[in-house]
Amino acid sequence: MTDLALGFADPVREAQATFKAVMWAISRPGNRMPLATGLKPPAPLTPEMAACVLAVADYETPLWLDAKLAARAEVLDFLRFHTGAPILAEPGEARLALISDPAALPPLTDFAQGTPEYPDRSTTLILAVDDLTDAPFTLEGPGIKHTRRFGAAPLPADFAARWADNRLLFPLGVDLIFTTSGLVSALPRSTRITAEA
Repeated sequence: MTDLALGFADPVREAQATFKAVMWAISRPGNRMPLATGLKPPAPLTPEMAACVLAVADYETPLWLDAKLAARAEVLDFLRFHTGAPILAEPGEARLALISDPAALPPLTDFAQGTPEYPDRSTTLILAVDDLTDAPFTLEGPGIKHTRRFGAAPLPADFAARWADNRLLFPLGVDLIFTTSGLVSALPRSTRITAEA
């Protein structure tokens, strides 16, 4: 039980700071926002991914975990203990999906897309990437004055095509939050991306 107790040291302040960083990232697609956390969750759950989940999930937030996360009982116990969130075997009903191996990202259509009446009933995917960069994508859309350069690694080779299909579903579709050491960034479904030729 000792490891399970290692959540936010100051739950209110740290959850608020994390939530603020995530909201800034979503409102400014592709920007890299600082995300400081002292969390030490069980691997392969990263501190930044854990902070995002603890800040936004509760007992009414169904979670889906990729294979690497779902295989670790310590990760399941940590998430259940700190959020109370149900953990689902299938991604289609999840409100949050945690992806520790983004190179093996499942098809975005596997996740909840929302409905015309309730587009917010879609899945938000939180990915733990090794790096956030300024290539190979150009972003356009709400929250971007002209264009913005963006990259994350690793991602599937066909990520740009997958995202284009997701963008065509707007206002339905999924949103992505990228986490890496000390940073968070996001691609909301309204964002258009163009890959370098």
